[in-house]
Amino acid sequence: MRRFLAMLAPGLALLLSSCVTAHVADKKPEIPFYLKPTTFAALPGWQADTVSAALPALQKSCARIAGKKAETPFGPVAFAGTYAEWQTACAALPADMNDAAARSYFEAAFTPYEVWNDTGRDGLFTGYYEPLLHGSATRHAPYLTPLYGRPDDLITVNLGDFKDSLKGETVVGRVKGQNLVPYYTRAQIDAGAVDKSAQQIVWVSSPVDAFFLHIQGSGLVDMDDGTTLHVGFAAQNGHVYYAIGQELIKRGALDSKTVSMQGIRDWLEKNPAEAPKVMDLNESYVFFRTLTGDGPMGAEGVALTPKRSMAIDRKKFPYGAPFFIDAAAPEGAVDVTGRLQQLMIAQDTGGAIKGAVRGDFFWGAGEAATHNAGLMKSAGQSYILLPKAVVVPEMYNLKSKKAALDYNQ
Repeated sequence: MRRFLAMLAPGLALLLSSCVTAHVADKKPEIPFYLKPTTFAALPGWQADTVSAALPALQKSCARIAGKKAETPFGPVAFAGTYAEWQTACAALPADMNDAAARSYFEAAFTPYEVWNDTGRDGLFTGYYEPLLHGSATRHAPYLTPLYGRPDDLITVNLGDFKDSLKGETVVGRVKGQNLVPYYTRAQIDAGAVDKSAQQIVWVSSPVDAFFLHIQGSGLVDMDDGTTLHVGFAAQNGHVYYAIGQELIKRGALDSKTVSMQGIRDWLEKNPAEAPKVMDLNESYVFFRTLTGDGPMGAEGVALTPKRSMAIDRKKFPYGAPFFIDAAAPEGAVDVTGRLQQLMIAQDTGGAIKGAVRGDFFWGAGEAATHNAGLMKSAGQSYILLPKAVVVPEMYNLKSKKAALDYNQ
């Protein structure tokens, strides 16, 4: 990639400066968030949770954390300390995985903080899953929908490399003449725009299944030769994710109070003539790669753990951080009732995951996981666990908030 960018010089600097200017003009200010220290005794359901079930997920994150430079800030914004504090916490992971040892470990190594957004503590928790598709290595009926690998002409530019104020921002595009232009939309890709620049890694039997795979980011494909292919996220086309449920609500096809993944899927399958047009409204498109090893890969680069991995807003929070959540279980869910009060590890992100009190709960694979994820749209609160040595900057302390919030509530 670096070699290719070098070939674009000297016009690249001018090209990027124009991209950056447009990006800054369109960029919305980040909504602030705040933290309030609390105690483990105050976490609703802490004593009832099998916290040891989160240790395997945390171990995977700790393996990544161990390889980072100790002095590097931990996360996208400077409130969670440095990798040094997290490496110390990871080094204390108990060898004994029983629940008592796990609970003692977390209580000794971390301090919990209530997470507040700009208006209060309430937020939204949704669910995602690892879908199962049916496919073939060659194109023939009914396997007519391709899953593409990363195109050769797709370029991702980290704008933070050019301007500190744009740290964490990227643009995705392709070279056209002397310009970097936006990459193809979903409609253009479906019409064959990347057929010469991207490999079709597998052909699947349903365009609707492929669409939902793009939303989930990884999945399993049962192949017609009896094997199973594991595919995961490789790249994205840079276009903003659009929830097509909004369009179906506008049309009166679905009710805003009861909209669910199942309802959206049912409409798409029953309206094959209109379905492509509706799906194309979501211009965001995902490219895939084949995976080996255990579990789907999250954006952190580690395998996800069912019911213990969570996607968070990466612009606000660090990968690898433990969160304790208190959210309503999905109404009508299988094998779970009441509230989800449990420890999760931030190991993924998603285009729709925006905000401080916002999480996407990874349910795993299978029918129950698919069902529960599709129903989940739960109000709740979250708590982030930070190593005891971390000193949270005053700007993130809830006491510094200027809005009319009662700190003692």
